[in-house]
Amino acid sequence: MTGAASTAGGGQDRTRLGYFLGPHGVKGGVKVFVLGDPTQLAALGRVYVEKRGWLKVRRAEMLAPGVALHLAGVVTREGAEDLRGLNVYAADADLPEPEDGVYYYHELRGLTLNGPAGEVLGEVVDVLDAGHQDLLVVRHAAGEAFVPLQAPYVTVNLGPRRRPASLTLTGDAPAGLLDPDGAEEAGRAE
Repeated sequence: MTGAASTAGGGQDRTRLGYFLGPHGVKGGVKVFVLGDPTQLAALGRVYVEKRGWLKVRRAEMLAPGVALHLAGVVTREGAEDLRGLNVYAADADLPEPEDGVYYYHELRGLTLNGPAGEVLGEVVDVLDAGHQDLLVVRHAAGEAFVPLQAPYVTVNLGPRRRPASLTLTGDAPAGLLDPDGAEEAGRAE
């Protein structure tokens, strides 16, 4: 899996790529904490900035471990400072095509989560980068639950174009992940 996180606050068809840390230099550069692969963010021609809208990327500099962006309309250190803490998004359609077997979070949203026998358990409504692991937010009959997106618990099933088509909760998954109380217990066990 590669970069991207929740759409919360970013709107439909946008994926959160990270957030601004603060100024880089004195001419409006701003450092970005990147969720996922920084080269994907550096390849974009525009980004959606929380509370600011779409901004053209004038230049991107690779930094260890992230990226410094130089955005249209942000030309001073003070302007870059004003972006501190704001989230950065990309249009899903603008993201580079991932290599075979790699997929974006937004490709998982809306897919069904099936049980080991093929029964539909719920729908993935979001994917969160929880730091130590990625979590599927699954809407099901009893509400919503967080399911760890990791082998051997979840398998991503690819469709004919080798893109995600559905997910399967395997028999190795801890019992009770979709139970209202069980999901809470599983989160504490992590």
